[in-house]
Amino acid sequence: MTSPLNREALLQAYRTMRIIRDFEERVHVDFATGEIPGFVHLYAGEEASATGICMHLNRKDYIASTHRGHGHCIAKGVDPVGMMAEIWGKATGTCKGKGGSMHIADLEVGMLGANGIVGGGGPLICGTALASKVRGENNVGVCFFGDGASNQGTIFEAMNLASVWKLPVIFVAENNGYAEATSSNFSVAVDNIADRASAFGMPGVIVDGFDFFAVYEAAGEAIKRAREGHGPTLLEVKLSRYYGHFEGDQQTYRAPGEVQKLRETKDCLMQFAKRVTSRGELTMADIEAIDAEVKAMIDASVVKAKADPLPAPSELMTDVYVSY
Repeated sequence: MTSPLNREALLQAYRTMRIIRDFEERVHVDFATGEIPGFVHLYAGEEASATGICMHLNRKDYIASTHRGHGHCIAKGVDPVGMMAEIWGKATGTCKGKGGSMHIADLEVGMLGANGIVGGGGPLICGTALASKVRGENNVGVCFFGDGASNQGTIFEAMNLASVWKLPVIFVAENNGYAEATSSNFSVAVDNIADRASAFGMPGVIVDGFDFFAVYEAAGEAIKRAREGHGPTLLEVKLSRYYGHFEGDQQTYRAPGEVQKLRETKDCLMQFAKRVTSRGELTMADIEAIDAEVKAMIDASVVKAKADPLPAPSELMTDVYVSY
């Protein structure tokens, strides 16, 4: 059985996942130097989720993200060079260096923003979905949230509203097993977050978040359903992050060797490369060419970010209030 994607799409999928991985790995290294301001929450290990879902979206579709939002941004089309400058707090950043890691947004590509409010994306994405429905635009909204946010009232209210109004929304619970340092076994009352979907009259689907193709297929069905006017879906993507809740988190709550074992046996980029090369859909030369291209791009983005200017003092109060 061949992949449901042609060669160009397979190359795009791998390139997106590789950009996310290398971006995060580089931020991990540079944050340790103390040069990057603010908090950073890395998405490394979860690349198949954002990529498999956002490949179905166009620029007019919207996504709402979380504090762990770099992967969602890149998968939705935000420029990684601008993102790197933003993380370094530079004026050339996506948000002029004033948002930082947790508040990257780019409305031009449908990225409503990373969000420091746990569960804050649900009401936002219902707003964009309602606008699309009223205008007859056939666009969808995707709300990413974690297992911690799955317990927030904002998410419950958003799911209920989306079902009542049959909004074109896909709720994506990225369940990496830990709400900060608390295992979901202790904080979530059900075994599967997707089981909660029945309470809101929507389908609940569980998918292996280490498998890009499984995510792509499940997301495709949910997004098609939303575009056809059948309402929302709750998609639970079971995966794992490689780094701590935040940079500096020692992850003492995880079993010894847990992350290393995941990297060696379940890594989504490794599984993707193995599958497409074993079936002759891509070659190792294709994979290695993307690896080299992305590494050079990420290295150049850091050099540029370090050299770029800081925001001017005159920018302090801009982009704070809206003038009507």
